[in-house]
This record gives sequence, structure tokens and C-alpha cells, in this order.
Amino acid sequence: MRHRPLCDPPPRGQPLGTGRAAVNGTSLHYRTGGFGPALVLLHGVPKTSYHWRHLIPKLTDRYTVVAPDLRGLGDSARPADGYDSATMSDDIAALMAHLGHETYAVVGEDWGAVVGYQLAARHRDHVRALVFAEALLPGFGFEDHTALTRENVSSGMHLWHLGFCFQPDVPEMLIAGHERELISYMIKNERSHPDTATPDAIEEYVRCYSMPGGIRAMLAVYRAMLVDAEQNREAARKKLDIPVLALGGSAFIGERNEEMARHVAHDVTGQVFTAGHDLAEEVPDEMAAAVLPFLAGHL
Repeated sequence: MRHRPLCDPPPRGQPLGTGRAAVNGTSLHYRTGGFGPALVLLHGVPKTSYHWRHLIPKLTDRYTVVAPDLRGLGDSARPADGYDSATMSDDIAALMAHLGHETYAVVGEDWGAVVGYQLAARHRDHVRALVFAEALLPGFGFEDHTALTRENVSSGMHLWHLGFCFQPDVPEMLIAGHERELISYMIKNERSHPDTATPDAIEEYVRCYSMPGGIRAMLAVYRAMLVDAEQNREAARKKLDIPVLALGGSAFIGERNEEMARHVAHDVTGQVFTAGHDLAEEVPDEMAAAVLPFLAGHL
């Protein structure tokens, strides 16, 4: 299948560049473009850097944007291990150094926000600000949402799939040949606006997760969750002193997103949108209207 472009060309007529970098024992695929201070965008699961296609054109006139595919996901390499959030954050720190960016801000969503937090915690001299969007942190109550309780079910926060993905072998057996059905369900079910899961996005996500090792890598991210919890609790012993903008969708994590950020950072502001889990695809204009003034004050 032909690889789809990430988004329209950014302002000033400069298209996004694309490349691969051998960093931290793996190879990351990334796209970059724009002008000004550096900004790295970290996607979640089951997505790729294509998730940012609507937001990037709103950023590149002011910032040099780097949109990598996380370890094992998208068009990045799929090593056997290293799917804990600390290792994945070191991947991004090495990539940004490789690209010549000494300091930068981070925008992360879902698992990308968990990786983004670890990036800020482990590389404090380099990260100037963090946008923490629609994420729950392992070690700070994330695990509670796997429980089959009336509250979790009624609030739409029964994360049944975490336990399923954590089991060895069985998920691989059941998902094989049904990647499209699983990804379509995951993407659409978590949104207030399921029509924003456009065919081109579904095709791109299915393309990447259907490649050899794609589902294995996705499951490895979930299976590292208990390690992530230990890493997060250890890192939170020294809270972040950089500004953090916590963004939630009212139909999914919502205000709990800000609660998560306050466990690990001193300076947190929050905003909740009328949306579900995938803000950059559901409400990109609203997200940009929140992110741009926040970054302008701290980059």
C-alpha cells in the first residue's frame, strides 16, 4: 500500500522532511518541518504519527515540529524489547539530540503522554514544557480502571483491553487476521465524534499494525505497564518543575487527566474539551487554540 502523507505542506512552502535515525539501540522513523523552537509530538496506541496530521499545519509556522513513530509502532523498527516508557523516552531524547535540538517542548497523547512524562522526568535539562493529553499514568490509578465495576462501566472507563493485552500468546492468536476490526473498534469507540476516524486514518493505522511485528509491538507496550508503574512512582518522587498543560476529553478521561498530571508536576493547568479520547483528530482547532498560547509563554 502506498504510504500516505502526514498532512498538507506546512506554511512558507516547506514540506515536511522524513527520515530514519538509529538511536538508543533501535531505528525511529520521523517527520519534521517548520520554523522556530523545537516541539516533539508523541502519539499513542493504536495510532502512529499520522494522528497529528491536522494539528501539525497549525504549528509549523512557529515551531520546528518533530513527529516520530514510537519504538515498534508506525514505520519505526520493532525490536524485541524496550517497550517500557523510560526506554521509549530515551529513544526520543536521543532522536532530538541526533536532529540537533538541545531544548524542546513535548506534546504527548495517550501512551505518548506517558512517554512524554518520562522524557521530561529523565531529561529535565532539555524539556521546557509538557502537554499531557488524554492519558492515565500507570502507578497512579490507571490499573484501577481494569476492574469490572459498575462505576467503571457506567463512566465508560472500564479498560477491559489492558488485561486482555497483558496475557501472553492468546491476544496474538485472536487478533491475527482481524487487525482492521480491532483498530477500527478501538479508534471509533473511544471518540465522541467517530466520523473523525476517517478512512485514510484507519487505512494508515491498519497498514502499520498489520506489518510483521506490529501487533506484537503494540501488545509489548501494554505488557510493560507494571514496569511503567514502578518507573512513574520513582520519577514522581521529584515532581516536574516545568509548566504542564493537561488536556482531556469530556467523554473519556476528562478532568482525571489533570489529576494525573498533578501527581507528577507542580505547575499544572487543565482544560477539558467536548470530545472523546483522540483530541488531535476530533477537535484539532480547539486543541491548537489551547496549545499555542501555552507554548508561546514557555518556549
